[in-house]
Amino acid sequence: MRVTWLGHASFLIEAKDGTRVITDPYEAGSYDGAVGYEPISERADIVTVSHDHADHNAVDVVSGEPDVVKGADSLTVRGVPIRGVDTFHDESKGQDRGRNTVFVIEIDGIKVGHLGDLGHALSEDELEELGQVDVLMTPVGGYYTIGPEDAKTVAEKLGARIIIPMHYKTEALGFPIQPVDDFLKLMDHVDRRNTRSVEIESKDLADPPRVVVLDYE
Repeated sequence: MRVTWLGHASFLIEAKDGTRVITDPYEAGSYDGAVGYEPISERADIVTVSHDHADHNAVDVVSGEPDVVKGADSLTVRGVPIRGVDTFHDESKGQDRGRNTVFVIEIDGIKVGHLGDLGHALSEDELEELGQVDVLMTPVGGYYTIGPEDAKTVAEKLGARIIIPMHYKTEALGFPIQPVDDFLKLMDHVDRRNTRSVEIESKDLADPPRVVVLDYE
């Protein structure tokens, strides 16, 4: 499995058989230019959308006529098992920013969790519904989502072996959120890469858990 960070909360996940999944595609230039990442120009077979905000639901920018997956459900799309768990974008049960779907996507036998814009600590019921996650893509920037401390807790409770931070402050993002370094200070094993992509196989899921920081450029 190959994971490429496209920017913000959007990743391209490529299976060994060539199946391509994109998570939460953003609209470049949205929010008065605050989303300053380059336009997405990738093709996908499947697109997951955690919630309908412009920095997460720009399905039309993805080429390839993908199947779009939204909401809480368990299904298999183009041979890929996907489970969605209903959560919230805030700590007030959606009253401030609405609902959010956390997805668990199984690629090449590896369970990939994408938290979307999760805005609260997960309950025991939600954790049980999600189950064990091998690779976790988690927001760490706070303000609109969980911040560094909650992200660390969620990763530990889900048993993630590889944690890939997302949705944090960069030079390309004008949102008032925290940089990734605030999260990394809390973590013991950090693999900071100068590339957008990482190859992950089952053998890479051994202890200790580690953080893999990808570059969007």
